[in-house]
Amino acid sequence: MQTFKNSSSGVIVLSIADRIVENRAYLSEIDGKIGDGDHGVNMAKGFGMAAERLKGQDASLAAAFELLGTLLMTEIGGSMGPLYGVMFTEFGETIEGKDVVDAALFSRMLHAGLEGIQSIGSAKVGDKTLIDAFVPAVEAFDGATAEGKSFAEALSTLSEAAEKGRDSTINLVAKIGRASRLGDRSLGVLDAGATSCAIILTALSIGIADRLQAA
Repeated sequence: MQTFKNSSSGVIVLSIADRIVENRAYLSEIDGKIGDGDHGVNMAKGFGMAAERLKGQDASLAAAFELLGTLLMTEIGGSMGPLYGVMFTEFGETIEGKDVVDAALFSRMLHAGLEGIQSIGSAKVGDKTLIDAFVPAVEAFDGATAEGKSFAEALSTLSEAAEKGRDSTINLVAKIGRASRLGDRSLGVLDAGATSCAIILTALSIGIADRLQAA
């Protein structure tokens, strides 16, 4: 069985932050087509602040998640701060106090984050939101582990599903948020939230895969 250590794994959040900051302009460009155009700026601000506070620390993944979640909820504007904030907070609380994380605990962590988002938002799969990347990713991970695939293989499956979910939003009409007012004019454009969610889940998967050890 493959696991990774919670302690010292806070650096994974640094790698996630790097990917978000790198994609700041791209995320804002996508958002500008059907939204406010500030998604990349807001996300880069929150993740960048978390990265600055985590640099040089030997933080656990749980502690890093909780720091990031708190900053996203309190320091960035827009609708995405609370959504991602509660997601990362739930991630952190789920693995807090655990020495090692296996595939089963990681699945519980994903579900807790998803449930946190759903507790404050009404979006469903098909509404052209981050849910369109997150839900298929979680389902793919659970499906892979149920089939007996390794933690590493399940992480790869999760990442692929998140990216496929992101791409599916091109053909969806927005049902939630400012973009919903555009109706059919929201077709043909990626959803910025689904795009950032895929970036986050892919970076998270890579970061964990690099730290997996045989139990």
